[in-house]
Amino acid sequence: MAGALDERGALQRLLRGARAVLLDFDGPVTDLFRDESTAPVAHEIKDVVRGIWGRLDPDVEECDDSHGILRHLRDMFDRPTVTPRDPRALTEAEAIVTRYEYDAVRAAVPAPDVLRLVDALCDLGLRLVIVSNNSDGPVWEFLKNNGLQSKFDTVVGRDPHELRHMKPDPYPVRRALRLLDLPGTQTLLIGDQLTDLQAARVAGTPFLGHTPSAERAREMRNHGAGWVVQGHAPVVDAARSLAAIKAN
Repeated sequence: MAGALDERGALQRLLRGARAVLLDFDGPVTDLFRDESTAPVAHEIKDVVRGIWGRLDPDVEECDDSHGILRHLRDMFDRPTVTPRDPRALTEAEAIVTRYEYDAVRAAVPAPDVLRLVDALCDLGLRLVIVSNNSDGPVWEFLKNNGLQSKFDTVVGRDPHELRHMKPDPYPVRRALRLLDLPGTQTLLIGDQLTDLQAARVAGTPFLGHTPSAERAREMRNHGAGWVVQGHAPVVDAARSLAAIKAN
């Protein structure tokens, strides 16, 4: 019981200091690819880019992650070469990832308790923003498919013109703060990856880890996460109890 009370108190403190909550998309809101590997996406990208650039650098060839390969391709584009590389490869690679994300959201379902979480946070008067490495179009489609679009101020998705802006780069978090016109100290970022934690830290935003993985939870704590939850239910409980306190 003491542990549950400690958790509720910690979560209430995080929520009490916030005027807005930033939510990562893939993980906290939905399991976009349902734990399936995105290696097929990376393989398609490699085939397309080889047709434009020729031989790929080893870090690109070895990458089997749809977002990771975009970062590696952006790095490869910047490396010195006799003939400048065609930027069209980056555009086509990003478009391939976006196409797969649109396909994925058609079958994606809300994460457990996320609908209750959204309602509880809105009842507290908190503004909500999605901050994601996914393209904003598929994210909006998911929100519309699940009747959630009116609950969110905006979606800050992957910048198709600058792939280095994906988290852990703080750019998307800072962009969300500008759109909200709030300082980082008055927001809370909920994310399931170390990249979310790193982006939040640099942007000066409090962070709440969300992962069912004990190993990743340990990593988050070791990297400075103040609190990590396994699911949304404790956050819903904390938000509702905080709302009740404010109402009295």
